Amino acid sequence: MNSKDPIGVIELGNKYIKCLIFQINNNSSEILSSSIIQAEGIHNDIVVNLSKAAESIRSCISSAEKKEKTSLKKINVIFEQPDFLCTKLSKKKKIDGSQIHKDDIDFLLKDAKKQLIHNDKNQSIIHIFNYNYIVDNKTFVDEPINVFADLLTHEMTFITAPKNNLRNIYQVFVDCDISVERLISKTFTLGVKLLNLEELQFGSVIINFGYKKISLGLFKNLALVHSITFPFGSDHLTNDISKVCSLNLEESLEIRNNIDFSFENNTKLFDKNKFLKKNFFVNSKFRNISENLIFDIVKARTNEIFEMIKKQLKLTGFNFNSGINIFLTGEGSNFINIQKYCENFFSLNTLLSKNDSLEKNFSACMGGVKILKEGWETEAIPQINVKSIEKMGFLRKFFSD
Repeated sequence: MNSKDPIGVIELGNKYIKCLIFQINNNSSEILSSSIIQAEGIHNDIVVNLSKAAESIRSCISSAEKKEKTSLKKINVIFEQPDFLCTKLSKKKKIDGSQIHKDDIDFLLKDAKKQLIHNDKNQSIIHIFNYNYIVDNKTFVDEPINVFADLLTHEMTFITAPKNNLRNIYQVFVDCDISVERLISKTFTLGVKLLNLEELQFGSVIINFGYKKISLGLFKNLALVHSITFPFGSDHLTNDISKVCSLNLEESLEIRNNIDFSFENNTKLFDKNKFLKKNFFVNSKFRNISENLIFDIVKARTNEIFEMIKKQLKLTGFNFNSGINIFLTGEGSNFINIQKYCENFFSLNTLLSKNDSLEKNFSACMGGVKILKEGWETEAIPQINVKSIEKMGFLRKFFSD
């Protein structure tokens, strides 16, 4: 992409909607403006109320536009849904001693797409990653063009989403008088932003520990080779404490945010007898709630989450002795000593993203900026065709009931 016109990126979320407007000048990107507003009508990045979602999105985009005194006609949408599916396909073609040509690779890609679409017509492809080429039992990371071979195997990852979910997203932006240029996985953008070239090449794991959902991304050979999103997040720890201890959500949130996940130094929470301090009972009646009870609640939920992540990694054939790093981001990454807890659980080095306030709040958007500016060498961008989107014009908005 090479344009001096302002380009928009918007990130959908449970708590916030975020928008960046940037410009490309001489192969560098310049952030022109940004905005964050409270999300309405969106749950786990799925539109659940068209009018509320449209109002939130319109407000977010408008705020960024006013700061830069510009008007966007189209925008790129970053999102991640529990309904996303990650499918790996491996396709083979006999070359019979000839040279491999670009047409051979394109043929295998088209064949894989055809198979995927045929097997589930209700899904639409968002991303295609070419992460491996095997030529006569030898692995190639780059396209093996002009290499003599007997057999070519092409390994690909497809990220798909339900067509109806995408129709609702497109409709919301149509209602905002702005078209969607591209849909991008949030896990993909976070990997591009937070990982360096070596980490993307040789392998890294990203866990986005969010408010209502947790996303897992496994990167290797500059590609997103596995991705899954679970419909629970840091908010579930708060709810667990609230239900088991009969405390309101505000009190439970304060407790959760003060827990030291090393479980060694929690004097802020508990008195010398190891009961919850009185100052955490704001609206609830004071009573003895033991340190062990709260620790058991938090450990049970956290272990359940991490066990599900470990199971997913095992399904991919992940080598836990490979020395690969885990990158922890999202709201849950702010828990006290969660890095240490994660390291002990997975026996893998765990890193937290550390950026300035703009980059930390807009990590996914900044990754999107890089993808849009430079492209991505392992990605084959699919043509998303979502039909039955009703166009609502300017006059209709004012005169409709």
